[in-house]
Amino acid sequence: MNNKNDVAVLDGKSSSLKNTHESSYAAVDLGSNSFHLVISRYEHDEFSVVERQKEVVRLAAGLDENNYLSDEASDRALRCLKEFGQLLRNLPKSNVRVVGTNALRRLRDSKIFLEKAENALGHNIEIIAGREEARLIYLGVSKWSALAQNSRLVIDIGGGSTEIIAGKADVAHCRESLEVGCVVLNKQFFSDGQLSKDQFDKAILAAKLAIQPVVSMFRLQGWSEVIGCSGTMKSISSAIVENGFSNQGINLAGLHGLLKMAIEAGEVDKLKIAGLSNDRSPVFAGGLSIVLALFELFDIQQMSVSDIALREGVLYDLVGRSSDVDETRDITVHAMTQRWAVDTQHGEAVCATALDIYNQIAITWDISDPLYKDALRWSAQLHEVGLSVSHDGFHKHGGYLVGNADMAGFAKRDQEFLAALIIGHRRKFPLSLFEGLASNLVTPAKRVAVILRLAVLLHRGRNEVNSKNIIAKAEGHHIKVQFSEGWLLKNPLTEADLKQEQAWLKNIGIKLSFK
Repeated sequence: MNNKNDVAVLDGKSSSLKNTHESSYAAVDLGSNSFHLVISRYEHDEFSVVERQKEVVRLAAGLDENNYLSDEASDRALRCLKEFGQLLRNLPKSNVRVVGTNALRRLRDSKIFLEKAENALGHNIEIIAGREEARLIYLGVSKWSALAQNSRLVIDIGGGSTEIIAGKADVAHCRESLEVGCVVLNKQFFSDGQLSKDQFDKAILAAKLAIQPVVSMFRLQGWSEVIGCSGTMKSISSAIVENGFSNQGINLAGLHGLLKMAIEAGEVDKLKIAGLSNDRSPVFAGGLSIVLALFELFDIQQMSVSDIALREGVLYDLVGRSSDVDETRDITVHAMTQRWAVDTQHGEAVCATALDIYNQIAITWDISDPLYKDALRWSAQLHEVGLSVSHDGFHKHGGYLVGNADMAGFAKRDQEFLAALIIGHRRKFPLSLFEGLASNLVTPAKRVAVILRLAVLLHRGRNEVNSKNIIAKAEGHHIKVQFSEGWLLKNPLTEADLKQEQAWLKNIGIKLSFK
């Protein structure tokens, strides 16, 4: 990846502002300590950075013991997001992805804050699971690593969590997210501003207790290089090099040297270490404790440090989503159908009918966003995933599996959306479940669910359906379905199901007409 902070220069003869925006992609990382934004041009399979912004927000430090966010931290975050929003204003929404990590995962009553945050930013925010965060971090590091084919251990220490990933080339074979981060550990052991040996001993022990359960699993993978990334690793590496403990990267001798300097300083306010920036000093002790624990548990002697991390992984993943095939999420859905022995032939038949109905009414029903089409496709393919648990209430079992599984490429909100569609694909419509989704998703999600319900209903009994003989129209709260002459007479059970469906949809304010 080209890391030059060059602003793109437009050639008036061959380029236009519109084309520039369409080839520009943006990733926003709402971390527990800092918020980051990167805008890059993607041309000839390479990214070149147009704009970078970073602001230390310390969201995790603003969470109380019950994970409620303070007004002060909320205000800091919203001010930052308004500034980011100005930079993103002219980019296509499909070229922007915003991800939230550990602090937002822990946040209580997140719906209220997220709505304010999305209004300030002008884009949806995806809260990603820890293992999805780990996948994206590894993707970023591996795609732009000089040793692209090596086996590697990648470690990212954030404000609220630590991600550890082992893989080879661009495939992550083992990934975990641990509930230990520099802000959280600092808050727990160094909140009084003191830096004593006893405090460091306790902090390092706490970090080891959090990391120890996964050490054996990662050792089985093996690696030829260890790479650290993100702010904690970069600040510690800079301090080690500036103080002459190493020529580059992080080594154990350098870590012990920094530990000695911190203890001698005695207080955070007196911490004057060359290479350590002022904005990193308040969380330095917590970060250093985690790195020391990692080096000792994994027997690491030397770690290189990468400038590339989560944001670059998000950019690469975003380009994949913008192509005709969303490879990562399609692979995830396919793997899930295989794991739970789903009847894929039937799922694809339902999917084809659902998409045919969707294509007829997407514009008039205001659900033409690719998000809704993809959600319909994936939910159709997965709607019977719960049958492997039990036939009774299988739609509820399926919703639980999809809502709680580790699904690479899917954010928490994506999985909640899919789970609602799968639970709502048959029988009484679970209105309260849909109304619990993000407010901007409620109406579109209900409409997508209606299409899925109709497609499943038409394929009851595994019968074939020629969707060319089905004409669908929709507007407002009314959907009309017309069948070819004589089809309903030949399928009396379907006609009875449609009449029952009319009653169920009436309860949620949608009128179904058919003839």
